[in-house]
Amino acid sequence: MNEIELAIMNIIMNAGDAKTHAYKALELVKNGGYEEADEEMEKAGEALDIAHNAQTSLLNKEANGEKLDMGILFVHSQDHLMTAISEKNLIEQIIELTKRVNEITKK
Repeated sequence: MNEIELAIMNIIMNAGDAKTHAYKALELVKNGGYEEADEEMEKAGEALDIAHNAQTSLLNKEANGEKLDMGILFVHSQDHLMTAISEKNLIEQIIELTKRVNEITKK
């Protein structure tokens, strides 16, 4: 596997890890596991940072004039990354709403 393929796989794997952590956080917060949920969201952010850095390295190569052979696997990796970022952002909002609902229903 060459350097570009490794970077692409890095994007895919870390974007997938980010989504897994975010959804785990959502399940935890439903049951009042706020600290554990925060830890999972932190892990989701870290995984997205790694994926984004891999993406940025490829973009920098292209910007510096290096011709990169980007195929469907690269497109697939971009789809995973964009989806993971969007889902993490939405889950953050859902978590905040869930915390409010949990607090209101404690009465």
